[in-house]
Amino acid sequence: MDQTQNKTNPLPAIRLGEVRYQVPEPGMPRRVTARSAAVEVMTDLHRVPAATIPAAMSLDDARQAMIVRGVRMLLVTDERRAVLGLVTATDLLGEQPVMTARHRSVAVADLTVADIMTMVDAIEAFALQDVLNAHVGDVVRELRSLGRQHALVVEPAEAGEQAQIRGVFSASQIARQLGIPPFVGEVARTFAEIEAAIGA
Repeated sequence: MDQTQNKTNPLPAIRLGEVRYQVPEPGMPRRVTARSAAVEVMTDLHRVPAATIPAAMSLDDARQAMIVRGVRMLLVTDERRAVLGLVTATDLLGEQPVMTARHRSVAVADLTVADIMTMVDAIEAFALQDVLNAHVGDVVRELRSLGRQHALVVEPAEAGEQAQIRGVFSASQIARQLGIPPFVGEVARTFAEIEAAIGA
């Protein structure tokens, strides 16, 4: 195939020599570097079911749901699958439940997810098209600048439909894929470890 045809055809066919087929890596997501494609560290909700809970769930049940699903963030949804907000492990295990309960003069046990979640209009998100053109290092820098360990990826709406959440970025998953040992800590330490690993 000549060079002229390559320039005008964005998807040229190639002939194969000796090849092997890809198999999933057991247990661990694929290892990445700062220059890896951002989608390599995105949890793709086309392939992995979204971890969701209702807004009326108790905080204890929400903590248990995180443990069972092995995640540190849950989407808060209604019966129509509309996203109302999100709740993280930091929200559940930090000072927010105690402060909210004190402010409302109720017991922490009486609070629900709706009382401490981040509302949907305050959630940071990236457009899928931008993610497809970004690298892991770009995601790390943006999460750090936002001061967040999670961000959502939104796919634009098609005619007559609502936009949909297509994926999730998690600092802890990025750390795992960079080969950083598991840890639980504040945002600053999380990103210090990640940036040291990628040489940012």
